[in-house]
Amino acid sequence: MESKKTFGAYICRRRKELGLTQREFADKLFVTESAVSKWERGVSHS
Repeated sequence: MESKKTFGAYICRRRKELGLTQREFADKLFVTESAVSKWERGVSHS
């Protein structure tokens, strides 16, 4: 579980450094905004 939180923290930090919203970040990765939110919160099932 810790690795998901670490990954989520990285995703969140990087997204903010780029000045992107979750939606904009999701669009660039061809995923949903919901997926980005789950990654950032460490609750994804991947």
